[in-house]
Amino acid sequence: MSVKVAVILSGCGFLDGAEIHEAVMTLFALQKLGAESICFAPNIEQSDVINHLTGKPVPNERRNVLIESARIARGNVTDLAEFDPSLVDAMVLPGGFGAAKNLSSFASEGADCTINPDVEAAITGMIRLNKPVAALCISPAVVTRLYDSPTLTIGQDIDTANALEEMGARHETTGHGEVVVDRANKLVTTPCYMLDATVPDIAHGAENAMEVLLTLID
Repeated sequence: MSVKVAVILSGCGFLDGAEIHEAVMTLFALQKLGAESICFAPNIEQSDVINHLTGKPVPNERRNVLIESARIARGNVTDLAEFDPSLVDAMVLPGGFGAAKNLSSFASEGADCTINPDVEAAITGMIRLNKPVAALCISPAVVTRLYDSPTLTIGQDIDTANALEEMGARHETTGHGEVVVDRANKLVTTPCYMLDATVPDIAHGAENAMEVLLTLID
């Protein structure tokens, strides 16, 4: 029986959802390593909708995070409200502004952010069962306060690192493809597009993180 890894998506598109390159490279790495990916997303309205050509908000347009995530998952995505941590071996959260806007309110509230209830329940379920979690790019902001003094990375952005430390984390500065492993918390993080990265950089970071994540499974 193959290892099952929950992949938590936050929409589709780096400015208002999941970062597509990070999500796809994560799915690729997991399959390459012999693991089965199971995609989930919260069934909620996006915080906003961004025109990815202009980088500006689209007035009066609404999109659903679960429906948008289905674009990346090719339709094979489950409402996060149905998540059962006992049925998977590990979890990974790709980055993108959706992590900071839809999975949490970090984009607007920083260290005072809240986490979507279904997202929080899913992650705390993994923690309760001592199962490993990986967070890429900005998604460590989603998980930080759910762990006991986690050691993690978002790369080299000082302001974001300071906000995470205000939330209780210990931040380590990293470069392309580097992974920080908090073995006590079974938490794996890597910076991805928090740095000025190329697609090969993203692939390298995702595969490094997934390799470590799978070693943390009991």
